[in-house]
Amino acid sequence: MSKAWDVIVIGLGGMGSAAAWQLARRGQRVLGLERFDIPHNMGSSHGVTRIIRLPYYEDPAYVPLLRRAYELWREAERATGERLLVLTGSIDAGPEDGELFQGALTSARMHGLPHEVLTGEEVNARFPGYRLPPATRAVFQPEGGFIASERAIVAHCRAAQEAGADLRARERVLGWEARPGGEGVTVTTDKGRYQAARLVLAAGAWMADLAPVLAGRAVPERQVLAWLQPTRPELFAPGRFPVFNLAVEEGRYYGLPVYEVPGFKFGRYHHREETGAAETMRREVDEEDERLLRAFSARYFPEGNGATMALRSCIFTNTPDEHFILDRHPGHPQVVLASPCSGHGYKFCSVVGEILAELATGEGSTRHDIGFLRLDRPGAALR
Repeated sequence: MSKAWDVIVIGLGGMGSAAAWQLARRGQRVLGLERFDIPHNMGSSHGVTRIIRLPYYEDPAYVPLLRRAYELWREAERATGERLLVLTGSIDAGPEDGELFQGALTSARMHGLPHEVLTGEEVNARFPGYRLPPATRAVFQPEGGFIASERAIVAHCRAAQEAGADLRARERVLGWEARPGGEGVTVTTDKGRYQAARLVLAAGAWMADLAPVLAGRAVPERQVLAWLQPTRPELFAPGRFPVFNLAVEEGRYYGLPVYEVPGFKFGRYHHREETGAAETMRREVDEEDERLLRAFSARYFPEGNGATMALRSCIFTNTPDEHFILDRHPGHPQVVLASPCSGHGYKFCSVVGEILAELATGEGSTRHDIGFLRLDRPGAALR
């Protein structure tokens, strides 16, 4: 414990890496600790790409955060010279009276987002890779797209290091202690002990292990992603295939164009509803995983249903109401909590990094309206 830090960040995935950069660029002495590699494939941020979309059906209150996220993704690009945000347009579609379509339309109208309302047939005509039922209704928004997720983690870490942060991979946190009165923390790892004034916990699917206050509120769930080689690859290129968020009778699915991996990427939310501890989560992909995903692509994206290029598992971590938890620890104000985000949070990592940096410095407040993401909201209560 020869050196004291201003802030220790535990977890250097999507949110933790962004927080490390935002803290370091504010002049904070930052120590970042990651149990695995940077980046790694043990959590929820791998798999090459993650969707970003503006007409947020989950709650219109996310839209101001998204607008700032876009600004900060572009800022990170300028700081690192990496291309992180790729625009393709976005499709939010489902039954006309369904939560997804109606919620996306409400967000678009409430926040004055440029958008079009299309029928399933109009989507299919404009984007021939799609084969949606005619009764489907879709919100098309031209600013949707994807983030190069693993590349973005590396970019944020590089930027943090250039701003003076000390980042360390393959160092497992064994525990932490908060000193009384909100003054400082001690973190113990398998390689040493460190002291800091503040602590940011962004440990992904391991959050409840490190912050028992989140036990039952941050529940890991196994997820599987598929990349299938299209029979007509030109229809699934970023310039011709918008990202989608689609509610159909089989469930809710998401997908992205071909990018880096030679396949059309998609998955099903709550894939097979397998939950459990991150430490023992089943990582292998089996025939039933592929069968479930192929049945969807065969029906709604038949020209994307070619040979399998990759099948990969990852971990979503869900809160009771599937909104984020961004807050200070209720018993230790010097500790900031950032829950994994129920399978829809990666797009926000850039702005979440800013929020975490603001909560961890000054008076523990943030310029952003995160009241609906606080730990004490009714929707985050144990059920």
